[in-house]
Amino acid sequence: MTTLMVQGTTSDAGKSTLVAGLCRWLARRGVDVAPFKPQNMALNAAVTADGGEIGRAQAVQAHACGLAPHTDMNPVLLKPNSDTGAQVIIHGRAVANMDAKTYQTYKRTAREAVLASHRRLCARHRVVLVEGAGSPAEINLRADDIANMGFAEAVDCPVILVADIDRGGVFAHLVGTLALLSETERARVAGFVINRFRGDLALLKPGLDWLEAHTGKPVLGVLPHLMDFHLEAEDAIDTRQARKAEHLLRVVVPVLPRISNHTDFDPLRLHPQVDLRFVRPGAALPPADLIVLPGSKSVRADLAQLRAAGWDDAIARHLRYGGKLLGICGGFQMLGQRIADPLGLEGEPGACDGLGWLPMSTELRADKQLRTVAGRLAWDDAAIEGYEIHAGVSEGPALDRPLARLANGRCDGALSEDGQVIGTYLHGLFEAPSACAALLRWAGLHADEPFDYRALRERDLERLADAVANHLDVARLDALCGIESDKRPADA
Repeated sequence: MTTLMVQGTTSDAGKSTLVAGLCRWLARRGVDVAPFKPQNMALNAAVTADGGEIGRAQAVQAHACGLAPHTDMNPVLLKPNSDTGAQVIIHGRAVANMDAKTYQTYKRTAREAVLASHRRLCARHRVVLVEGAGSPAEINLRADDIANMGFAEAVDCPVILVADIDRGGVFAHLVGTLALLSETERARVAGFVINRFRGDLALLKPGLDWLEAHTGKPVLGVLPHLMDFHLEAEDAIDTRQARKAEHLLRVVVPVLPRISNHTDFDPLRLHPQVDLRFVRPGAALPPADLIVLPGSKSVRADLAQLRAAGWDDAIARHLRYGGKLLGICGGFQMLGQRIADPLGLEGEPGACDGLGWLPMSTELRADKQLRTVAGRLAWDDAAIEGYEIHAGVSEGPALDRPLARLANGRCDGALSEDGQVIGTYLHGLFEAPSACAALLRWAGLHADEPFDYRALRERDLERLADAVANHLDVARLDALCGIESDKRPADA
């Protein structure tokens, strides 16, 4: 068993991407490998095979390994529900809401959960690839660290440090990060990877030589900037769009302060016939064929922000002129008449009026619903798949006209009598090609082109593994993973 950790000089340096690429590179060579992230702070989550939730990035990395996602792959998940607090999820289950100060004390307990999950993964898999969080050089977060060097020291594993050259200042990022580490932490940095390089590598070579001479650490390779590349974002909203056709369906997503699982919209963002626009607070909603209210970690607070922005009036005008409206999870709850949180699960206990577009009410309850589902759209019979992550239970006559009939005998969602408004608790609804096509036809797209989001994700995981094989020092990587190079299988 070997553990290898990837840490970054900054957030979004390429940690998730590099781990995913290493996972696929090893897995396609027959190495039993699994991903691991000790602590993750993100509102993009996935449901696991053992009925919990983990960060979305770890679910993608598990897919790269050919594994079903498991709660041991991300034992501590923090889902922010305010500027200073978050819901704390341990081994896939919510345990409490904590402010930052309280969590600092709780980290000793979280550390035990992290080490227990790591031991179990090591017992089941040959190689465990670990993703750090943010940067190991955050001075204010070093005490009781479980996300970066604190974890690496606890399990005594080597660390690869990755930096993004596209941001600029890559040598300062790498050298500065090393300078802020302790002597023992610097010693476990096995080498550097530079990410997202474009240009003539010969022009970068003098800088690489200087970096190795100055630090005494090897550069393990330079990964190219992959054009037209997509991997689900861990947290930040990706607004890049694929090349579009001439006639497009206009889709608008209001960005709420606690938007969750915005990866739901990646299939639309990349669809060649969809013009997807994320609209931030303070901006007017542009003309659209479809408005989608996204998931939310703080539904009542985000609904108040939606109203403060005047978006409720804009949505009403949109519907008067024949536009379509879809709500997903928290956005679905907003479409109803009433939202109650008597236990204060997402803030102060209380209730508020919903937007009133569907005759139903929602109450947030302590037991969170976590499941993967499959079924068919009620009006189209198109096959659908998705996953549920919600504390709300919705009731009312709106549910008598469901969006989908699920394979387990349950129904999901609601369709308004006039057919203009639908709501669902299912995340990932647009990933299945048949469901995506049916929903876009409902929204007004005619003569839709076939589009398979999952095939696109698979293509890019393979491209990423090819980049690892072709641009990194694979002999050194094998050594760090405990694999003998002279017995290394050929790349597929």
